[in-house]
Amino acid sequence: MSEQAAPPSSLLEWGSAGVALERESGDLHVVAEFPGGALAAVIDGLGHGSEAAVAAREAARVLEAHPGDPLAELIQRCHEALHGTRGAVMSLASFDSPSSSMTWAGVGNVDALLLRADRSAQPAREAITLRGGVVGYQLPGVRVSTLSVSPGDTLIMVSDGIRSSFVLGIPAHWRPQDMADSILERHGRGTDDALVLVARYLGPLP
Repeated sequence: MSEQAAPPSSLLEWGSAGVALERESGDLHVVAEFPGGALAAVIDGLGHGSEAAVAAREAARVLEAHPGDPLAELIQRCHEALHGTRGAVMSLASFDSPSSSMTWAGVGNVDALLLRADRSAQPAREAITLRGGVVGYQLPGVRVSTLSVSPGDTLIMVSDGIRSSFVLGIPAHWRPQDMADSILERHGRGTDDALVLVARYLGPLP
C-alpha cells in the first residue's frame, strides 16, 4: 500500500510504499533535510513483527536526530543504539547541495539504485556497494562512496521484501510516489515486510 507521498521540497521529491507482514512493520524509511542537504534511508529490522519494529524505530530515531552527520558516524551511532535489540540492516544516502553530490553506504541487504535522468549518461544506473553485517550486532568496516548527481536523478531503495527484479522495467519518468507504488505491487515478495523509498534530486538549492 502507499505509505506516504511528499510534495517537492527544496532538494528532493520523494514517495514511499510498504506493507507489513504482521501488525507492525520492521521496515522504516527516513527522509530528513538539514542545512545544505538531505538524508534518505531505509531500515530493515531483522525478522518481522514487534521486535523488528523496535530495532527499526530506534535506528530511525538516531538518523532523524543527526541527519547531517557523516554516514560512517551515523551508522556507528545506530550500531551503539541498537545493542540489545534484534539489530537491523540499512542503506543511507546523503545529498549535498553545494557540491551536487550524493554519498551512500549500506550494511546488509537493503538495495539501492541511482537512475540517471540523462539517458546518454554512462553508466545510466549505479548500484550501492553493500557490506555484510548487522547494525547493532556485527558491524563491518563501512564503505562510503560519493557520486555526482544532476537534477532529475532518482534514488530507489528497497528492503529485502522486494524482489531483486525491481530493477527491470522501472518507469523512470513517473512521479516518485507512483514509482514506489508500482515497484511494491509488481515486485513485493508477500512473505516479509516490504518497503520502497524513491527520492528524486531536484537540483542544488538557490
